[in-house]
Amino acid sequence: MALYEYVTQDQLAGFDKYKYSAVDSNPLSIYVMHPFWNFVVKFLPTWLAPNLITFTGFMFLVLNFLMLAFYDFDFTASAAGHEHVPSWVWVAAGIFNFLAYTLDGVDGKQARRTNSSTPLGELFDHGLDSWACIFFVATVYSIFGRGESGVGVATLYYILWVVLFSFILSHWEKYNTGILFLPWGYDISQVTISLVYLVTAVVGVETWYQPLLFHFLYRDLFTFMIIACSFTVTLPMSLFNVLKAYRGNTLKHSSLYEAFLPFLSPVLLFVLSTIWVVYSPSNIIELQPRIFYLMVGTAFANVTCKLIVCQMSNTRCQALSWLLLPMLVVVLVAVTGVAGNETLLLYLWTAAVILAHIHYGVSVVQQLSSHFNIFAFSLKKPNSD
Repeated sequence: MALYEYVTQDQLAGFDKYKYSAVDSNPLSIYVMHPFWNFVVKFLPTWLAPNLITFTGFMFLVLNFLMLAFYDFDFTASAAGHEHVPSWVWVAAGIFNFLAYTLDGVDGKQARRTNSSTPLGELFDHGLDSWACIFFVATVYSIFGRGESGVGVATLYYILWVVLFSFILSHWEKYNTGILFLPWGYDISQVTISLVYLVTAVVGVETWYQPLLFHFLYRDLFTFMIIACSFTVTLPMSLFNVLKAYRGNTLKHSSLYEAFLPFLSPVLLFVLSTIWVVYSPSNIIELQPRIFYLMVGTAFANVTCKLIVCQMSNTRCQALSWLLLPMLVVVLVAVTGVAGNETLLLYLWTAAVILAHIHYGVSVVQQLSSHFNIFAFSLKKPNSD
């Protein structure tokens, strides 16, 4: 029995009718990665459950985050005059990131290979992807850090939000069109990130101190690529696809209001967290950037997972995530100075958000596993001997 029934009966009925529909037009994905994944999947045992592959890949990203948190908790290790992250850590980070990316590409192929594709598998995959955003962004940040040639922690906070909104755009598209348009930026970024880790291990972080061109630093290229890709490719294409469906009367929802409803909770989350950043009495983003990013990224993943459930079950998106209500109280307590120790408040709230999100994820997985009469991490059937 599930810990709590987060998926309604209407949504369960919607999952029964669900059919996966996606468009991948990225040349890197089509001509390089998919052939590579087709090759890799042949070596996996047929008893290996796809969700276990998905979870293992996700844990590689968590391991990277924890490993860099140990060596560079406050993002200062790459700055001049500080003890740098050991080279072997960058090698491990590159390998782990590529393994995570590979397993994320192989899991679906394993599901089709073993005839075990279910809506739960897609939900599990995309749900973990939404949480993975914070882990790979924060880990990459350690390459440049917050030194003179690095990126300020407040700037990285806004860059993180660009990445988060870029992620949710694809699922907002699918919520409205029924088709998941896979973004080009994901494949390109994952291959690039893996290579940059390995290059950093060879040349050292000091290489990134030097200007790339004139006074244009590598950190500027890092920032430019993320923002430019989001605002010149991801956002325009998402809006184009949804408006095209609206004009063609194929929009899955009755009005533009309903179409844009999924953005309410993410925008409110952005507003609340930004108020905390701007009006923090102790400048919390400077004191505890890693924990603040983790809190924001996990809360975002929780909001996004609920949207994914709605788009897969073809049900109306929940207007307001309940997690934002206690967060409003926490932010008010923080910015008014009522909390004597703002760092302690952040740690407690981050722990609460992580536990709430894990509880939500486990409950949904249990509920859908029971509904489809399957095990999440095994290809055996519950009623088999």
